[in-house]
Amino acid sequence: MRVLLVEDEPDMAALIAKGLRNESYAVDVAGDGQEGMYQAEVNDYDLVILDVRLPLKDGLTVCRELRERSFHSPILMLTALDGAEDVVNGLNSGADDYLPKPFDFRVLLARMRALLRRAETLRPNVIQVRDLSLNTLDHTASRGGRLIPLTAKEYSLLELFMLHPGQVLGRAKIAEHVWDEDFDPFSNLIDVYVNRLRKKIDRGSEASLIQTRRSEGYMLAPGATEAHA
Repeated sequence: MRVLLVEDEPDMAALIAKGLRNESYAVDVAGDGQEGMYQAEVNDYDLVILDVRLPLKDGLTVCRELRERSFHSPILMLTALDGAEDVVNGLNSGADDYLPKPFDFRVLLARMRALLRRAETLRPNVIQVRDLSLNTLDHTASRGGRLIPLTAKEYSLLELFMLHPGQVLGRAKIAEHVWDEDFDPFSNLIDVYVNRLRKKIDRGSEASLIQTRRSEGYMLAPGATEAHA
């Protein structure tokens, strides 16, 4: 899942971005409201974390203008202002949730997961494709009862495949949702990660689930798919 973080405090932005990347999110960072607006309009984000006090354009204005332009992804606002009126203003501007600073990072993660579960595209707790299972809460995977150890990037890649079984995913789409804006989609790193992931999930199994489509991309073999809340 790809997240836009709009935060003007460099240390805070770096800390949040590092924590989210460790949790397998691809994160783009904007340092002011205008840049945040631009990023949200040109890229596809699953969620936006938006500070209220921003230079050039404040977070409330950014939030309101994004909603006016039919931006539908969840928006979580961060602010040092936690009075009742501040919360009301944030929610009325179009935010889905409001988290006052300082906050526990675990609370931020829990709020994000709750928002993503309510998003237009449902992220179920457990995704099952054939005998391959992925738990989106604790980031564990298994196939035929065999636990599959995954790095953060491997988990993000597998989650993307399992949310789109039977759909060919091109390099640009993979790069957009698994890496951040600075990643070169023509790098062979995507092929390296796909091959590494394929070896892990196919170990001990007769059927290979990740298929290569020449000149098109990769696809997780379609089959019986189940989602569990």
